[in-house]
Amino acid sequence: MKNLLSVLAISCIMLVGMGSMSAQSLTQDQDRPEVIAKTKVADLSSKLDLTGDQQRALFRAYTAHESNYQKHVTGKDISSPKVQADKNKFDAVLKDAVKKSLTDAQYNKWLTLQKM
Repeated sequence: MKNLLSVLAISCIMLVGMGSMSAQSLTQDQDRPEVIAKTKVADLSSKLDLTGDQQRALFRAYTAHESNYQKHVTGKDISSPKVQADKNKFDAVLKDAVKKSLTDAQYNKWLTLQKM
């Protein structure tokens, strides 16, 4: 009887510990550039009716954009001229990559979505 109770107690502790461990990894994954890019591309795909090639190109562009933002812009003083220059440069690179990937009609719709 003692063995049964101890096995039951250990299994309950392990189940609770595993639940909190997976919850921690989910919050860490939310901030990764790939996760952010995937979410944005999925949203754009439904709004712009993207092809598979367009989705891949936009995923790469948004991943690079988010990665650069996290390294050079996020958490920095936005009024700093260097940070503003980096931000403008990364935004221009993203805009150029999107323009190359989309048709003219899709690109114009993407521009209106960015202004919202």
